[in-house]
Amino acid sequence: MGDVIRFLTRTRGRGRLHWSDWLTYAYLILSLLVVVLPIMWMFLSSVKSPAALVENDPRILPYTQLSVPSPTGGRDQNVFVHTRADGTTVDVAFVNPRGINARVYELGKPDTVFEVPRTSLARKEVVDPRWENYTEPTLGSTQSRTFNFLRYFWNSTFVTVMATLLTLIVNAMAGFALSKYKFRGRDAMALTIVATLLIPPTVILVPLFMTVSSLGMLNSLWGVIIPTIATPTGVFLLRQYMLTIPDELLEAARMDAASEWKIFWRIILPLALPALSVLAILSVMWRWNDFMWPLIVLTQSEVFTLQLGLSTFKGELNDNMHYLLAMTVLTLLPVTLVFVFLQKHITSGIANTGLK
Repeated sequence: MGDVIRFLTRTRGRGRLHWSDWLTYAYLILSLLVVVLPIMWMFLSSVKSPAALVENDPRILPYTQLSVPSPTGGRDQNVFVHTRADGTTVDVAFVNPRGINARVYELGKPDTVFEVPRTSLARKEVVDPRWENYTEPTLGSTQSRTFNFLRYFWNSTFVTVMATLLTLIVNAMAGFALSKYKFRGRDAMALTIVATLLIPPTVILVPLFMTVSSLGMLNSLWGVIIPTIATPTGVFLLRQYMLTIPDELLEAARMDAASEWKIFWRIILPLALPALSVLAILSVMWRWNDFMWPLIVLTQSEVFTLQLGLSTFKGELNDNMHYLLAMTVLTLLPVTLVFVFLQKHITSGIANTGLK
């Protein structure tokens, strides 16, 4: 802990802050706010009540108006703070409106109902995080019956894992061929693959949809997985990294009668682990957060991914924003965990592949 504090308070000037220290800390604080504030706002809003979200409550904490059970057995009655003429206050429960006044009773005295001006009432609020926003959709409560969290989570996990594994294998094999084999047109093929990075993905959506439809993979998770496994970014990244592997290692293996598959599996893949880790992180983020392609391929709710399932919260008359924000927070967790466990490979992998 002491090392962390000394690192965070390290300065260029001796005993005082240099102007460059002020500039550095200002830049770091601004960057931290830009990155963290939207996530903090989303998390804090995800535990607010639906009424607070509809009212666009600008307060950070999740305030909820206090309510008490009705003495007649009806709906709960909201609690207000009534300011008397002499300046004293008392907590009252709201019964019903009457013109410009309100009929209320003092808490603990439900038999004594009296009228007060509405302007003398202020809502009594308490900090009350609504964890039901998380539990009700995940447990399939009656209020969020259309959202099957476990089914959507499994579909997203299956798509992400399978697409990432196939992406690593296919792109590694392409990178291996383009970096370690000499054949006519190799450089032109590599240049063509890199040039496809300039093509916007939306341009190829129609021919891609027609291909998937002709293969009978609509409303199938494989229709989401297969068209996305070959990526020009992955081929370029792995090719550039494999060019740094000495050819003498491959020649030595061939002299020991190793097959080309064994060279690829036992030598190339272990040495290319940093680049594979970078591509794995990118693939997980691409596939987990993908919305457009699953929206086109999948139309049945049984095969919806998690990102697609979030759209079911938005109806014609209500948008269930409290559920939507809570489930969005949950969808961030898997990608965040993958980044935390593999982030040490990002710097070395990107630096060695020339992606700066």
